[in-house]
Amino acid sequence: MLVRTLAATTLALAIGPVFAQTNVAGLDAKNFDTATAACSDFYQHANGNWLKNNPVPAAYSSWGTFNELDERNNAKLREIAREAMAVRTIAAGSPQVLVGSFYAAALDEATIEQLDASPIAADLKAIERLRKREDVAALVRDWHARGTPVLFGLGVRQDLKDTSRIIAYATQGGLGLPNRDYYTRTDADSVKLRDQYRAHIARMLELSGIKAKKARKQADAVLALETRLAEAALPREELRDPNKSYNVVTLEAANAVTPAFDWRAFFTGIGVNDAKDFSLSHPKYFAAMQRELAETPVKDWQAYLRWHLVNGAAANLSKRFVDADFAFTGTTLRGQKALKPRDERTVDQMNTLLGDPLGQLFVAKHFPPEAKARMMVMIGNLKTALRARLEQLPWMGEATRAQAIEKWSTFTPKIGYTDVWKDYSGVALARDAHFANVRTLQRHLTKLNLAKIGKPVDRREWGMPPQQVNAYYNATWNEIVFPAGILQPPFFDMNADDALNYGAIGAVIGHELLHGFDDSGSRFDAQGRLNMWWTAEDRKEFEARADKLVAQAGEFEALPGLKLNGRVSLGENIGDLGGVTMAYGALELALKDKPHTRIDGLTPEQRFFHGWAQIWRRTYTEEALKIQVNVGPHSPGKFRVNGPYANLDAFAEAFGCKAGDAMVRPDATRVQIW
Repeated sequence: MLVRTLAATTLALAIGPVFAQTNVAGLDAKNFDTATAACSDFYQHANGNWLKNNPVPAAYSSWGTFNELDERNNAKLREIAREAMAVRTIAAGSPQVLVGSFYAAALDEATIEQLDASPIAADLKAIERLRKREDVAALVRDWHARGTPVLFGLGVRQDLKDTSRIIAYATQGGLGLPNRDYYTRTDADSVKLRDQYRAHIARMLELSGIKAKKARKQADAVLALETRLAEAALPREELRDPNKSYNVVTLEAANAVTPAFDWRAFFTGIGVNDAKDFSLSHPKYFAAMQRELAETPVKDWQAYLRWHLVNGAAANLSKRFVDADFAFTGTTLRGQKALKPRDERTVDQMNTLLGDPLGQLFVAKHFPPEAKARMMVMIGNLKTALRARLEQLPWMGEATRAQAIEKWSTFTPKIGYTDVWKDYSGVALARDAHFANVRTLQRHLTKLNLAKIGKPVDRREWGMPPQQVNAYYNATWNEIVFPAGILQPPFFDMNADDALNYGAIGAVIGHELLHGFDDSGSRFDAQGRLNMWWTAEDRKEFEARADKLVAQAGEFEALPGLKLNGRVSLGENIGDLGGVTMAYGALELALKDKPHTRIDGLTPEQRFFHGWAQIWRRTYTEEALKIQVNVGPHSPGKFRVNGPYANLDAFAEAFGCKAGDAMVRPDATRVQIW
């Protein structure tokens, strides 16, 4: 992965029910479980009563601190959208007009119900007109051009080995279930879920106008085709290595891999007329795609395309589509019991399609400049602490150390919001055509993205809108990015002491910094190039230490019989362990020559560790926890707290833990990397 985010956002289809606002600032002792000793299970000690009193709400698959903050942010965003919807006199194309028009159309349920399936009628007819395999390839091309990709993914980013240019990356994809493992596993739960998925495909095809018996037959064909594609896809473990997703080829060489899919025609069709090469990132997958295009009957491709059309469109169609879609993707797959209200779902959608216009209105009202100033001081201390660690690491040789420090010197932080907003000029949205608005914005954003190919790199760009509760590290730019949305309690509290802030947002900053030195990010050099800058001896030592962290994660049982895949979660776990370590060192710098004052009976050191623990508290449905382990790179909250803490002398000292306590790992299994 080129971009490493802080939080797993795929668990919940929506964010934030109505709830009592607690723990908006500081620590609340009512959330602690004092019956559980800090040295036996700190996650439970710090969060036990909160976990007991916060079951997963009906509209969610999991619920935690991120959701609490999202709810507060989204309430502000709904207010902004309502105000924009009421304004009729502002110039066309302004953020207010875009937000207001989209919100009005999305809330116009009467018109959406009246239109029913008619917004996809033309697409359904186009699928019915397919006669030849060449027609299938042409339709795939057309859908990519309009921003509704199918069969494979298409990304636009810097060349990993020549960061002066931007190229396209064609990647494996084309599946309706979360990843390849859902098609290849043979355990009883996986077999049952595939049967439920097959039935869901048939149900959605029926809603699109296919008779029941024919829909069931088509669903069989769709699942069989997706299974063959999944079997050719790289597993999650291999996707951790960016080298395995980088394969720059000429258009002619790509056409030799997929003679049934003309890449020159594809790029011309999506508006990239002068493309000479691109990354055919996963050759094995595209070889399988070639076989399917050459051998699979057109009628099966029609079923596949019809399913993916309806699957992608359902959430924006009438209630019968929305409900059927939620029954599987929400309830069966993630354990949600209720659908969020339409206005809340709409804000989530606007954060994706209108992220910058909505973000402009958000930061104008809700992000004070003094918050950015305090963040920059904290980042400075984190960088200082990281350099001190790099200079002193006993296991790293001097040649590698020099390269690591050079990379450290090129880190760039971005705080709050972008200085260059996305250009929405020429975009016209109607107040009574929700589906058409979605398609308009998908096409526009795709056009903006594709226009970057072959152009100079603009490092001012952001990969998240400012209202998002998240953060990320970008390996090719060696930057950490913290949107305004996350710079609020309990992650960052202007009224809280340094200890709590360093334990929360400070450790998050450290986490993102350390992505530059995790198993994937460490393959990129100071200039953001995919380039192994390590000596062989030092890389071997790094990987041996990382292997011990893999083993630690593999001990953690999320559910009976379901353990973490420590190889998949390695990057995030390195970020967590290193981030907490760096933040603690930075706190020592911040508290130097200052009194160590207790607050509510807790020392600054103890409040630091509570700060990190409280941001990862989370309750899950069983289905959501399975997805977290089976799909996402992030460990469940309990391991994100107890995992790193059990390796740290500073934690044991803060709480008086002794050898033999569960929160103190023996020296033989303890891990220290950064």
